[in-house]
Amino acid sequence: QVQLMESGGGSVQAGGSMRLSCVVSEYPYSSYCMGWFRQAPGKEREGVAGIENDGSTTYADSVKGRFTISRGSAENTVYLEMNGLKAEDTAMYSCVIMRYGCNRMPSVVAGKGRPGDSWGQGTHVAVTS
Repeated sequence: QVQLMESGGGSVQAGGSMRLSCVVSEYPYSSYCMGWFRQAPGKEREGVAGIENDGSTTYADSVKGRFTISRGSAENTVYLEMNGLKAEDTAMYSCVIMRYGCNRMPSVVAGKGRPGDSWGQGTHVAVTS
């Protein structure tokens, strides 16, 4: 059972920055994607960013150029650096490990996840003003 723990959320003013962290207990498969998803009340979940085994990244158009996903040197931590935060970024952010690649993220959002996908409990980000 893979466990993920997010941290770093909180309240921030619009235009500010915040870094989220995700600590992963283990990597049960060699091919995977570490992704960040978010969901706001009354809205559907959306994929925010993902990083592949080889370090390649993918971003939602809404956060491209503002958010950066990266892997920690310990290889058990994934970060999401968020800059130029907007009110619409307010949401619960969850870290997810998905077997295979980040191209699965749209399918996960559509409810077509796999048993091997593991989710953290989430950390809330509130962008004020």
